[in-house]
Amino acid sequence: MYCILVYDCGEKRVVKMLKLCRRYLNWIQNSVFEGAISELKLKELIYEAKQIMDEQHDSLIIFSSRNRKWLDKQIIGVEPNNLDNFL
Repeated sequence: MYCILVYDCGEKRVVKMLKLCRRYLNWIQNSVFEGAISELKLKELIYEAKQIMDEQHDSLIIFSSRNRKWLDKQIIGVEPNNLDNFL
């Protein structure tokens, strides 16, 4: 499946969440990630994120689709992290 993940965490947890998300998805901008991920890996990510989060104050939002081709992505201005540069 293809996911876009966005998180909002308190200052003390931001770095841990960033490192966690980078292990599973591609960093796009600030606290935004995207990429292909299996259902099992997504469940692992969510489980680990819940260990970091304070669910009373933080949020994790995941948009998912079966395939990237079903998403239209429009970028206005500079793309901070271009994913097309992979070798």
